[in-house]
This record gives sequence, C-alpha cells and structure tokens, in this order.
Amino acid sequence: MSPLTPAQRWAALLALALGGFAIGLTEFVAMGLLPDIARSLFPAMYEQSASQAVAHAGWVISIYAAGVVVGAPLFAAGTARVPRKKMLLILLAIFIAGTVASAVAPTFGLVLVARFVAALPHGAYFGAAGLVAASIMGPGSHGKGFAVTLGGLTVANVIGVPAITWIGQAAGWRVAYLAIAVVFALTLFAVLATVPSVAAHPNGTARSELRAFRRPQVWLTAGIASLGFGGFFAIDSYITPVTTHVAGLSASTVPWVLAVVGLGMTVGNAAGGWAADRNMRLAIMAGFPAFIVSMAVFALIARSPIGLFLGVFLVGATGVFLGPALQSRLIAVAPGAQMMGAALNQSAMNVANSLGALLGGIVIAHGLGYIAPSWVGVGFGLLGFALAGTSFALEATTRPATAEQSLREPAEVR
Repeated sequence: MSPLTPAQRWAALLALALGGFAIGLTEFVAMGLLPDIARSLFPAMYEQSASQAVAHAGWVISIYAAGVVVGAPLFAAGTARVPRKKMLLILLAIFIAGTVASAVAPTFGLVLVARFVAALPHGAYFGAAGLVAASIMGPGSHGKGFAVTLGGLTVANVIGVPAITWIGQAAGWRVAYLAIAVVFALTLFAVLATVPSVAAHPNGTARSELRAFRRPQVWLTAGIASLGFGGFFAIDSYITPVTTHVAGLSASTVPWVLAVVGLGMTVGNAAGGWAADRNMRLAIMAGFPAFIVSMAVFALIARSPIGLFLGVFLVGATGVFLGPALQSRLIAVAPGAQMMGAALNQSAMNVANSLGALLGGIVIAHGLGYIAPSWVGVGFGLLGFALAGTSFALEATTRPATAEQSLREPAEVR
C-alpha cells in the first residue's frame, strides 16, 4: 500500500481516538449516574439509605473493571496473529453487543453480566489501537501514539460523559447506554473506512505473548498501575455524592464537575505523552508525587464549590499524566510481546478501577463520609510510587539489556 497522505493519517488517528472516546463513555458514565442506577435497581434500599444503595451499585463499576482485567490478556494472547484492523473491528462489535445488553438487562445480576462482557475488549482495543497509532505516526512515537487513543477517552470526560450523564438523568440511565452503543457503531464504520491494514507481529504467537508474564518487571510495572491509579478511581467513582452532599451543589452541577475532570485528564494526557517519549523514567518518578499531593489537596478543599472544581482538575491532570509513560514502560519490559504489554496496562488500570471503587465504597459504607476515599487514594499513590522506585532500582542493579529499542520499531503498515 502507498504511504498515507496527511489527511488519511489524521482520519485514521481520529477514528482510533473515537474508539477511545466511546470507551471513555462506557467506563465513566456509570460514575455520574450511580445514584440513578441505585434508585432504579434498588428502590427499597435507596429509600432506607441512599449511601448504602449507591455503594452497592458501585459493583457496576467494579465488574466492568474485572472484565477488562480478564479480557486484556486473553485477547492479547488469542489474537497474536490477527491483523490489527480486523482485530479492532471484532472488538468494536463486542463493545456494541455488550453495551446494548447493559441497557436492556432487566435485573441487577444481568446488568453485571452485560457490563462484564462489554468490558472484555477494553484493554485489547487500547493496546491494538495504540500500536496502530504508533505505526501511523512513525518511529519513537509510542508515547504519543497511545496518547492519541487515550486522548479520545479523556475528551470523552470533557464533553461526552457530561452529555451522556445529562441524558441519563433526564431520560434514564438505560437510554444513556443505548446512546453509547450508537457511538461504538459509528466507530466501527470509521475504523473500517479509514484505518490502514497493519500486520500483527510476524513472530507473534499466544505462547510468545504469554511469555511476558515470566518477567518480574512486567509484574512490577503492572503493580505500579494497579495500585498507583487506585486513588483516581476511589475519588472519581464517588464524585457525584461529593458534589451534592459535600460541596452542597445540585445534581445538575455533576456534568460540569465531570467535564472539569475530563479537562484535567486531557491536559495531563497530552503532557504525559510528550514527557513519556522524552524521559519515561522521569515522567513516572516526578508524576507520582504530583498525583499524591493533588489527591491530598482534593480531600482538604473539596468541601467548597471552588475547591471541588480545582481539586478534580488537579486529580485528573496529574493522574492521567502517568498513563502514557506506564504504557510505554510495559511494552519496554515485555520484548517480543508488544500486544500483551500494551493490553496489560489497561488490565492494571482496571484493577485500580475495581480496587478504588471497592475500597472507596467500603469506607463510605462504614460511615466515614464521601471525602474518605480521597485519603484511600493517597495511600494507593504512595504504594504505586514505592513500587516504581523498586522497579527502577532493581533494573539499575541487574542492568539487563533493555527492550526500550523495541519502542522504536513500529509494525509494518500495509
């Protein structure tokens, strides 16, 4: 195939980012609609204790995260020889089916099953789309390539999640998920029309992808993301009750708060992609202290409306700043298993999602208040920072032949 023109390149990148946008909607809209979901599925419990019902409904968030954790390595290993474009189309079809099922499932148990299915392609999509974007952008662009795809998710939090949250509040949370399914369908057609064929790794096999799990640095880096990002989700999962019960704002303010979270994420993602391609280690080791401080600041100032908006911007920006660097790090420590490394970052992020939502719900259910998850987040951040220091210290003492050169070897575009 002849080289892509600038217009074709940008059309393909925008199609890949649209997939990230749709994933951002399906992952984060539950956080804004959690009280509505709780009121709909647990009416009696909600009448007795709104906080208990909201905490119970938080399983919708946790089960989605569990689906990502399970699906990412399975798809990465099982599709090692599948051309990347074909893989993306299959994943998008599963997203559509799972999201529609989420909207129409009549009981809480079936909603959980549908959310689990809808989550299975999440990590593999970001992994495959990130590698395709890096191929399109050229050598040395892994950080920026993943930032493009993740950028769709962050933009979703600026405009998409608030808009879908508003739709859900006005027309019901089920209508909101049907709207998300439409966005996934649009993405499928955009990818089909614009994304070039990108070959799978020529030596890729399920065994070679699974071999990544033999490397201690893969586990360490996954642990950094799994624990380090738990704080972001502990805060973001319960941002609606913080807005209405702590800051004293109306429910109609929630979409604006979510938009500011997304704006912070967008700024952090752009800066993080740039920093990751220049000095991955510095981006991680400087990013964690900033993230930890931002969560502590949020806990101290979120009781006032101005403090709430400032705090969520800081948490969004400093948290997502770390994303491209950790994504690049996982690929670097998994040579010969790029797809697994790329997908595992999303698995790890959603372990963080599950842990953050779960522990945040536990401290709320024990009567510690809606601000308490912020301090849980500070603890998560400290653990992630400690693991990052351990990972780099071990690498310095063993001085292995680094795999970072693999980051400059994009897949062939066909």
